[in-house]
Amino acid sequence: MDFSKTYTVEEAQKKLENYCAYQERCHKEVRTKLRDMKMIPEAIDNIMVHLIENNYLNEERFAKAFVSGKFRIKKWGKNRIIRELKFREISKYSIDVALKEIDQEAYYTTLDELTKKRIDQVKEKNSFKKKKKVADYLLYRGWESHLVYEKLNEYL
Repeated sequence: MDFSKTYTVEEAQKKLENYCAYQERCHKEVRTKLRDMKMIPEAIDNIMVHLIENNYLNEERFAKAFVSGKFRIKKWGKNRIIRELKFREISKYSIDVALKEIDQEAYYTTLDELTKKRIDQVKEKNSFKKKKKVADYLLYRGWESHLVYEKLNEYL
């Protein structure tokens, strides 16, 4: 993208409509994009309002898509998902609504599969060290510590 180019509000609006239609975006991403396009704050606000009113931008929808993708594809736990959404300045309300979309059964099944898989991957004789390595891996991915240690006690 040529950042030396200047955009009219209409051009910027059209560009951002396409940007938002391509995949779900959060407000922070869109604001950053508009700032990078050298738009003045007033124009940014007007375009943001337009995108929200015309449903190109929807925080709750973004949060739901984010949660479902990160859980299904990256197998992240709730802590990591919440941390990433907060970093994107998503409201607590939208985060809570989106997390409700995760099926509890699928959540526990995924943790179980990840734990078993990681236990098999970690080549460590000392069971204490092995447990720590597996726990660190799962905690880094955002799984709740009480669930992680429950699972590890079940298998190791």
